[in-house]
Amino acid sequence: MGRIKSALEIAMEKTEAVKGDRTSIDLYAARQQGKRLANQYLAGEISLLAGCEKDKDGSQADAIRQGCFDVFISQITLPVVPEDLKRLEAIGRGLAEIIEHKGFSQLYQQYLAAVSQYLNEAAQYEEAVKRQYAPKLRQKEEELARRIGRHIKLDPFQDPEFVAFYTQNMNALKTNYEGLANQVREQARLLFGGE
Repeated sequence: MGRIKSALEIAMEKTEAVKGDRTSIDLYAARQQGKRLANQYLAGEISLLAGCEKDKDGSQADAIRQGCFDVFISQITLPVVPEDLKRLEAIGRGLAEIIEHKGFSQLYQQYLAAVSQYLNEAAQYEEAVKRQYAPKLRQKEEELARRIGRHIKLDPFQDPEFVAFYTQNMNALKTNYEGLANQVREQARLLFGGE
C-alpha cells in the first residue's frame, strides 16, 4: 500500500524545480535601492545620488541607476501649483546626474520654462473662465434669492455646470502641454538607454 504524503511533502515536490535565481533577486534588490535613493533625493534627505553614479561598473550599478531613473521619469508631469516647480527642478537635476548628457539638461531647462508658462496661462485661463461664467452665476444667485428670500453668494466650484465648463477649458490647455511632458520623458528614455 502506498504511503500517504503530507501537504508539506507535496508542496516540496512541486516546488523542487523552482530554484531562486540569485542574480535576478540581487538585480531586483539593487533596483529597489535605486528607487529608495531617488525618493530620498526628491524628499531632500540626500543631496547627491550616491550609488547611482554612471562610472560604477556591473549590472547592480546599472540596476540601481535604472531604479533611480524609473522614479524620476514617472514624476515628470505638469505642475498643479507653483510649488511643484521645485519638485520638477529636483527631478531634472537627478535625471541629469544619471543621464549625463548636456543635450538633456538643455531640453529639461526648456521644459521647466514651458511648464512655468503653463502655470501662468492656467491662472489666466481660470480667471477668464470665471469672468465668462460670472453673469450666469449671478443669475443663479438671483434665482436662489427669489426662492428662499435672502441673498446667497455661490462659489462657482459648487455649481456642476461651472465645473464642467471649467474642466473642459482647462483640459484643452492641459492637452497642449502634456505632449511636451511626453516628449521630455521619451527623450530621457532614449538618452538613458542609448548610453
